[in-house]
Amino acid sequence: MRSHYLVSTRNPYRVGLTGGIGSGKSTVARLFAAHAVDIVDADELAHRLSAPGGAAIPALRAAFGDHYITAEGSLDRSRMRQLAFQDDAARHVLEGILHPMIREASALALARSHSPYVLLVIPLLFESPSWRERINRALVVDCPEEQQIERVMQRSGLAREDVLAIMARQVNRAKRLELADDVIDNSGGIEALEANIAALHHRYLLAAEDGSL
Repeated sequence: MRSHYLVSTRNPYRVGLTGGIGSGKSTVARLFAAHAVDIVDADELAHRLSAPGGAAIPALRAAFGDHYITAEGSLDRSRMRQLAFQDDAARHVLEGILHPMIREASALALARSHSPYVLLVIPLLFESPSWRERINRALVVDCPEEQQIERVMQRSGLAREDVLAIMARQVNRAKRLELADDVIDNSGGIEALEANIAALHHRYLLAAEDGSL
């Protein structure tokens, strides 16, 4: 039976964008948005839910205690990230709180969308099978692993071993490429990326119109 999250007044064609940390998902999403495509970002929804006054804060506080809530009332993401990497049980509790709320929020966003298709940015698309059921097509943004590591270290200031630990928690590059319906190479310059996105955008417009993909 299909999930109730798909029941809405509008059910647009859905492309799920994923990729390893540092692969460039945010850049790709921004370039799709420039084509007037609505973007639904799971990470942005998670941040909203765990911000001060967010719907997830009471459950997060009850599950983990005040130690993991900042003075401003948001989830202490740094402290929670460290716990989740060290404790699988805690990570499962965290996911059990946030994931259903994220799915519900994404369903509402889909229902409100007015673009021919919607791009759902889902970092853990292949790690969470229930997400795969909610999309029509999986798009992987890809680059060499060494490039991922360098980007994350420059962006976040994390040590190399910390980045490797994060990558080890994700589906590996070979498996992502195997599961992808489409792959976009983000190892080069912005011009090549823009051209590839324009071509994919055209294909997805056709697919949204006649379901050819």
